[in-house]
Amino acid sequence: MLPETSQRRIPLVLQCFLYILLVKRSIVIVRYPELHFFFLGALFSTILALICSLFKIKASLHMVAISGLAVFVIGLDIHSQMHNPYWPAFLILMTGVVASSRLEMNAHTPKELLIGLAAGILPQVLFLYLWL
Repeated sequence: MLPETSQRRIPLVLQCFLYILLVKRSIVIVRYPELHFFFLGALFSTILALICSLFKIKASLHMVAISGLAVFVIGLDIHSQMHNPYWPAFLILMTGVVASSRLEMNAHTPKELLIGLAAGILPQVLFLYLWL
């Protein structure tokens, strides 16, 4: 656990570089458009968390990850027209479990959880329109 926001900067920058490498070299838009935009959304979520860190605002990175995954799975469910409610419902439930556990461990405040939730959801929703 990294309690200070200044300790988060280097891991977030490294994660940004890894996402860029993944999007540019491995998961190309021609072959895997859904995954390409998912990782692109994850890159933008990481950039948002890094910007928050630069302004000494702590965002819950756990919430960024689980909420981004939940939005992607909901979009994938809509895109594939499977109408399977179980995975989206499970991931929404897990988002609540992650938020509750972070509060119970006193790792974050509700404000930090909401910032993380917004940083995870917004890029995925914006990129959802490009591949949906």
